[in-house]
Amino acid sequence: MPTPAPPYPGYLERLFEAIQRDAAEAEPLTSPHDGAPADVRDRLTAAVEQIAGELVDLSHTIHANPELGYEEHDAVRAVAELLARHGHDAEVGAYGVGTALLARAGEGRPRVAVLAEYDALPGIGHACGHNVICSTAVGAFLALAGVIGDLDGSVELIGTPAEEGGGGKELIARAGGFDEVDAVVMLHPTGFEAAEHPWIGVRTVDVTYSGLSAHAAAMPFMGRNALDAAVNAYTGIAQLRQHMLPSDRVHGIITNGGQKPNIVPEKAAASFYLRSAEPETLTVLAERAREIFESAATATGTQVEIDWDPVPVYLPVRNNHPLAARWATNVAGRGRRSLPEGVIPGALTGSTDLGNVSVRVPSIHPTLAIAPAGVAIHNPEFAEHAASAAADAGVVDGAIGLALTAADYLTDAALREAVAEDFEAGGGKLDVDALLA
Repeated sequence: MPTPAPPYPGYLERLFEAIQRDAAEAEPLTSPHDGAPADVRDRLTAAVEQIAGELVDLSHTIHANPELGYEEHDAVRAVAELLARHGHDAEVGAYGVGTALLARAGEGRPRVAVLAEYDALPGIGHACGHNVICSTAVGAFLALAGVIGDLDGSVELIGTPAEEGGGGKELIARAGGFDEVDAVVMLHPTGFEAAEHPWIGVRTVDVTYSGLSAHAAAMPFMGRNALDAAVNAYTGIAQLRQHMLPSDRVHGIITNGGQKPNIVPEKAAASFYLRSAEPETLTVLAERAREIFESAATATGTQVEIDWDPVPVYLPVRNNHPLAARWATNVAGRGRRSLPEGVIPGALTGSTDLGNVSVRVPSIHPTLAIAPAGVAIHNPEFAEHAASAAADAGVVDGAIGLALTAADYLTDAALREAVAEDFEAGGGKLDVDALLA
């Protein structure tokens, strides 16, 4: 049996060569702000290093027991138990979401939230490294809680379930989970270090076509072929690719194509992901897709039902530049060179529900290298790296980087002002519901 044609590797090889060249030539990302006092920074670093073994154990425990979105009961229990051992109560089931978690240290504002993720992918487990995300967030929170008396305001640990398509952060946001939060920090493990990764937005749309069944040989003229409509929609989306923005992405599958070849399909269905780099361009792309879906029904004499966003929309991440610069400065002390915006091309990206938070609250979502640059997330090889010695080192370095960045925000009023100004310059707080109406 012939094997599938192998993909052409040359483009990707040259792309990584260009990234390495640009990375070597890029100016280090620096911050004009002082951040937290030296003694606070030293105590935070020591606190993470003291519990490093527990954090790595947590990472390995979650990695060895992958759970899908909204089913992460063992993971959230392990987090709550670790917090309890260090004297912190955690609310499991916060915001009305069964596997969400909330813990807080300190009182009042300003308030920084450190976000944890712990869901896995079907079939390939923690091939997105959420075990590392969770452990770094827990480590940062515990370290910050130990020095909270020397910081302004308070810090929260928010466990956010179902990032892999379930939109847990959007559900938490709708429940008011970020209403009294002034800044958000979290990270994502990948194969490279970047302070400001270009995460793009995504909308999900399911389309169902209804026609008339008939005998496909004896009386085809009595039928209306719903599969033809679904195929027209699929090919229409494919033809749209030529005219999309370079930063847009579309991909889909036909989920129902009928029952038997001798029956004109009465029902057919397809599902698509639409991605774009800006909230406004995501809206434009969705409108183009709607026109295609409706035209496919008109052309075939069928009816179409369009189900937008069966899971919450993922908006593009708006990276906060002053906060990202503090992250880069902090991980530089751990021997990590976090690349500035523009070095990692937008073509090498995906989507995250942190985008929905980032248009409500100043946020960062830098990447942390735990694997070689050529290993992409969402494949079994990356899952292996997510429990490697490099990932274990990333747990410690990442927790320290997040803790220091949060402390910088909570102690440096000039940094807080710069963070707020950058957030407003980027569009300020968006009304997500109105944007997607």
